[in-house]
Amino acid sequence: MRVVQVTGRDHPELNDFTNLTDVALRRISEPERGLYLAESVKVIARAIAAGHTPLSVLTLDKWLPQLEPVLADWDIPVFVANSAVLEGITGFDLHRGAIASMRRPILPSVADVIRSARRVVILENIVDHTNVGAIFRSVAALGADAVLVTPECADPLYRRSVRVSMGTVLQVPWTRVPSWPDGLRELRDAGFTVASLALTDDSISLDELCAESHDRIAVVFGTEGHGLAESTLAASDRVVMIPMMHGVDSLNVAAAAAVTLYALRPSA
Repeated sequence: MRVVQVTGRDHPELNDFTNLTDVALRRISEPERGLYLAESVKVIARAIAAGHTPLSVLTLDKWLPQLEPVLADWDIPVFVANSAVLEGITGFDLHRGAIASMRRPILPSVADVIRSARRVVILENIVDHTNVGAIFRSVAALGADAVLVTPECADPLYRRSVRVSMGTVLQVPWTRVPSWPDGLRELRDAGFTVASLALTDDSISLDELCAESHDRIAVVFGTEGHGLAESTLAASDRVVMIPMMHGVDSLNVAAAAAVTLYALRPSA
């Protein structure tokens, strides 16, 4: 790696790290420019271990010893600056020490992602990057095999999503479904039972779903606020609810995903 001391944002390769607080801009520019941002030494290491290519790194001087073994095989610029300069470049306090610009990998096909999977999570139009990252972390921790996201779902490789997932978004197989809810047909043809989480008159309980012991199951979680579309529910094999107490009608989608995945976890 090549260490470059910087005192401002005038280096052209720093453009990858500017205006990070402008979510709308990043949603447009990241896929088009083919990059995403990995924050913290641990997440950068996980990205490289997953086969992703680093382009440049921005960090504080004190983090160089931890970055050196991670970037030993890469001839890329590592920009070093003090905290004030880093905040001026990125627009936020870089308290996790380092952030890397990574080349965005080409997404696999749905067929490739689900080929050997038994438990698949589908995220329908979830817009909060924190929720997306938290669900990926639960998928990794609780033994699900893959994630599919709908065309309007937030970007799993957005900086906050990657950070909240603790880098597991770089480890869990995932891709976008090109058409929704038509994409459910491919899962059903592959032998998956499609179970959607929603409160309806015909919902069964999560315990009832687990008792059915499906060999391959795809669990669908809906957007914050409105939940799943009627067309998705109509195309599902099961509509499932998590029984609530004390007058609470639902959980945050990330919490609901964790509860559901724990209930459906592989037996020891």
